[in-house]
Order: sequence, then structure tokens, then C-alpha cells
Amino acid sequence: MSVAPWSASPVEPMFVDGAALEYACYGPPPGKAPTVVMLHEGLGCIALWRNFPQQVADATGMGVFVYSRQGYGHSDPATLPRAMDFMTREALVVLPDVLTQIGFRRGILLGHSDGATIAAIYAGSVSDHRVRGLILMAPHFFTEPGGLARIARARREFDSDDMSSRMGKYHHDPTATFHGWADAWLDPRFADWNVAEVIDYLRIPVLAIQGREDQFGTLAQIREIESRSYAPVDIKILEDCGHAPHIEQTEKTLETVAEFVCRLERIEAAGSNPADFKHAR
Repeated sequence: MSVAPWSASPVEPMFVDGAALEYACYGPPPGKAPTVVMLHEGLGCIALWRNFPQQVADATGMGVFVYSRQGYGHSDPATLPRAMDFMTREALVVLPDVLTQIGFRRGILLGHSDGATIAAIYAGSVSDHRVRGLILMAPHFFTEPGGLARIARARREFDSDDMSSRMGKYHHDPTATFHGWADAWLDPRFADWNVAEVIDYLRIPVLAIQGREDQFGTLAQIREIESRSYAPVDIKILEDCGHAPHIEQTEKTLETVAEFVCRLERIEAAGSNPADFKHAR
């Protein structure tokens, strides 16, 4: 399998599991530095990360890779309705191929919302020693009534206002993108969805970031990581912040990410045990 060209504006998409996926790369390629692989939220895509990938590359000196999952941005459309295990499938079927295609050698998975869940599922399910750290922003491990209510409200708003036209600036088919996400989360079968077991198998340092006013999930998601993880866990709760820390509190989020990454690199350089991560400040 050929390695996808490392470029901020690649000419061709990458092909994974039969689908064309748009992607972009920032900073040094995997052969020159570790790589941060960023996984977007349930309504995200490359463009909706805004300047954050470049900022992470600048702040850490690492390469940063981002892509739009199938059904998002200008990647190929997804088959709908989504299966109830769509995040697990993304983690175990699609992400391994993505990492192979970019020539991933060593680095960190950084996910937001659904992307954070996908990152955690991968790290807790796949024995991949190339992944040395995990950054989870507003992760979901189980459904919560308040979060489901907020998604239901968003679906009503989408069907009654100009949300489709706003999303059309970023997604090829905003209606399919929105309903592919919302209809899966609001399917009655999804009410019992819970993947928190993957936390039990994490063996790498974890940074969890959440806004205290997150409208899609409570701090119970973060407490689940704290109570179940055998690996070192750093927690950052941001005040005056909702579901998107990298947008609502960019400076604090970037500072927290950079400190975590640099500390992890010091541990790596010293050949220390990851269990010493907490003491390496």
C-alpha cells in the first residue's frame, strides 16, 4: 500500500474501505517527527477544525494529520442509516488503514466528541505500540438523557431553520451528514449504548478535556475515565466552555495540549516508564 502524500492541500483523497476521504497534513511528516492524528466530532470535518491543527503543529513541533470521515465534509457519502456500532467500526476498521496509509510511526490520537470516543476505542482495543498518548476532548462513553435531549432539540432546529444551509458551507450533503449523526444517536436502540469498558484496557497516558457547560455530556464522562483507567490520566475542566474547547477556549486548550505532549516527549526521551508520567511535570 502506498503512503498518502503529506500535504496541507493534497491533490487526491485517500481511499479507505472503498471510500474516498479528504485529508490534510501539517508540520513535519511521520518520518521526521511524531504525529498527532485528529478525529473530529459527530458533525465535524477538516474545515471545522479551523486553525487548530496548524496551531497544534506549531505548539508541539509534531506533525498533525486530519481527515473527514465517510459522510462528512467532502469525503464520500456514508451508507445510512448508520449501524449502532458505527464508532466502534470506525475505530477498528477504518482508523487502522488510515494510520497505515500515512506511514504512522509514533504519536498521539486526539479526538473531539465522537472522535474522542473513536480514539479511546482504538487505544483500548488495539495493541498498537506506536500510539503513545491519548487526548480526549468532550468524549462520550455512554448516553445521558440530557445529551440525547440536546440532540433531539438540534434535530428539530435542523428541520425548521437554516442550519442546513450553514452546514452546507462545510459538508457536501449537509442533510445526510446531520441525520446520519442525529438519527443514530436518537435511535431507541442507542439508549443503552455504552463503550466505557475500553477505558479498562488503556495503557498509555490520557489527557481528558471538557467544558464545564458542555451541553452534550456531563462530567460523569470524565469521572468514568478517572475511576476506571489504570493508565495515568490528566483532567482539564474549562470554565465558561461548552462542547468545543478548541473553539470556545482555544488558548487554554492549546496550552493544555502542548504541555501534555511535551511532557510525554520528555518521558519518551528519557526512556522512563509511562507510569511515571504524573511525576514528570
